Amino acid sequence: QGGLMKTIGIVDTTFARTDMGAAAIDELKNYGTGYKIIRRTVPGIKDLPVAAKILLDEGCDIVMALGMPGSKPTDKMCAHEASTGIIAAQLATNKHIIEVFVHEDEAKDAKELAWLMERRTREHAANAVRLLA
Repeated sequence: QGGLMKTIGIVDTTFARTDMGAAAIDELKNYGTGYKIIRRTVPGIKDLPVAAKILLDEGCDIVMALGMPGSKPTDKMCAHEASTGIIAAQLATNKHIIEVFVHEDEAKDAKELAWLMERRTREHAANAVRLLA
């Protein structure tokens, strides 16, 4: 597949406190112009698996699924269900979906949470590029 342009899908949610999709796209630009990026935004975290699978079915080589689960037990259950769906979508397509979840209770305040979301998203954008190489 050598010189063919690779397509990276980005799926984020409307409920995240920071624009994780924009951070991913900005980071991917650091790796040159050999990537086409397709972005979709879905309402919540449990909408990520099907949106990611659709992007893979439509020709993306890899997808980043970005979300910020809340801190309540129900939110943690929803995040687990979303993760299970993401794994199923990977197995159904034989392609990677990089799950980038930042749980609300991973940070002590909103500033630290925003920093963590940005950092983790950028690190996983680099991982997506490595997986495509």
